[in-house]
Formats: sequence, C-alpha cells, structure tokens
Amino acid sequence: MDSGMIGKIEKARRYAEERQRFTIQSLDMTFDGDNNPHTIRLQNGAWLCDCDFFHTRGVCSHSMALEKMLKGVQGLPEPSA
Repeated sequence: MDSGMIGKIEKARRYAEERQRFTIQSLDMTFDGDNNPHTIRLQNGAWLCDCDFFHTRGVCSHSMALEKMLKGVQGLPEPSA
C-alpha cells in the first residue's frame, strides 16, 4: 500500500471519530427488522418509519436504533428516548 493511501485511511479514521464534522441533510435507508424490512427516512427534519408502531406512536425500535447509531451527528432530530 502506498504512503498516500495510508495517510487517507488514517485521516478517514480520525474523521469518523469526529462526528460533529458531519451534517446529515437527508437519509433514506432500509432496516432489516426481526420480522420484516422497514424503510426509515429523515424528511423535513423528522424521522419516518413505515412500521405500524411508528404510525401510532411517532417512534419505534427502528428509529431509536438509528438515533443511537448516529448519536453526535449534526442535523438530526432530537433523540426520542
């Protein structure tokens, strides 16, 4: 591996630890749940999930897991729990 690539890998590692550098403006992903896959979106500054629980409560295990995973990243809604 060349020295340029080694430097980029180390820089990427440092960036990944500095979550305040990232601002998410939109996000669309699939969460592979225990029973079914679910689509989670960040839309207009709010989380949306297609599961039934989210539709009745406005929060679900899928959205809360994503909040925990992305903790410290700017531009996300305030955590639910």
